[in-house]
Amino acid sequence: MRKLFFKITILASLCVLTGCTEQYALQTDTFEDAIVVEATITNELKNQEIKISRTYKLEENGPQFESGATVNVTDDSGNQYDFEENAGTYISQIPFQAIPGRSYQLNIITNKGISYTSSPEILTPVNPIIDVVPSVQVRDGIRGVEINVSSYDPTASSKYYRYKYEETYKIIAPKWSPSQAVVSGEAGNYEIDLVPHEGETRTCYSTKNSTDIILTNTSGLSEDRVYYPIRFISNKNYIITHRYSILVTQYIQNLASYTYYKTLRETSGSGSILSQNQPGFFYGNLKSENPNEKVIGFFEVSSVSSKRMFFNYVDLFPGENAPPYFTKCDIQTFGFCFDYALPECDGYNLISAIQTNSLLYYSGANDTYNMVIPPCGDCTTFSSNIKPSFWTD
Repeated sequence: MRKLFFKITILASLCVLTGCTEQYALQTDTFEDAIVVEATITNELKNQEIKISRTYKLEENGPQFESGATVNVTDDSGNQYDFEENAGTYISQIPFQAIPGRSYQLNIITNKGISYTSSPEILTPVNPIIDVVPSVQVRDGIRGVEINVSSYDPTASSKYYRYKYEETYKIIAPKWSPSQAVVSGEAGNYEIDLVPHEGETRTCYSTKNSTDIILTNTSGLSEDRVYYPIRFISNKNYIITHRYSILVTQYIQNLASYTYYKTLRETSGSGSILSQNQPGFFYGNLKSENPNEKVIGFFEVSSVSSKRMFFNYVDLFPGENAPPYFTKCDIQTFGFCFDYALPECDGYNLISAIQTNSLLYYSGANDTYNMVIPPCGDCTTFSSNIKPSFWTD
């Protein structure tokens, strides 16, 4: 949800989007400061998180964290859960979880003494994900992997669903060498030594989070049953070349929170609220004691369920060529000599490439060095060599 609000706040005059305590029209030539709240409390027993920032202008780099606020969540049984600042967010001091039937309310007092309060919210019905299923499909003429999430509520009380995912994939540098080239000596007396790499540089793991607002509902269906595509990956996308994993998280929403996110998606989906698809305004469930203070956001109390799935490229595309690497890995050959009269001599450029790490050693013999750009020979130049704790091969 963090990136969701980043996407919104980077647009002009954000406070027209939602959560304002009064109606006002879109203004393209003015900027109004407003607080932005990202808050979803779930039925997971954990340290809950709340993010508070402010709108910002197009020419600014990004949102500013609202520091120094007093933040807590209270329930109708008299419990209060206090939050404290931690690395640009507010985290509950103790783990807690939303309990069915209990009402919760978010309370914020900024460092300027301005108070914001949400409407009381109760936990939505609990409905776990049944499965996450990959299958080979063709979408818009593109062949690839469609990933569907399935769930079923026999009581037909869930109805409104929001999803996010975290995908992790293995990367293997295609032009990797067990040795790296190191320059020693001085000009006129250079030497190149081949030494082992320090640490893993061939195999890495990259993780990315979804940024889209993924919603579905079953309100018009005969059953509260979901089988919904949340991700499509072309079979030419290198992220599925080896092994791929996706963790899907399902939030059960009430009608108000679903409507909020649906309007938010329609507003930001075109990439600009200054488009023909202009909503004017809509409401969240937060308000300030001062009617002149604008607030954007929704305090959501949602049941949550997660499920992880793995697959290998060969599992779904047996016998087919793997997708191409994300960049070309052409080999550049250098002769390690310094006689300008000999066209094969390119020693100074080779030394410079090694010293600046602009090229990496791949292979060679007899003072000939085959070099590649860093992403092709060392995956740590753009990814992480730390194997995730959840990863299984």
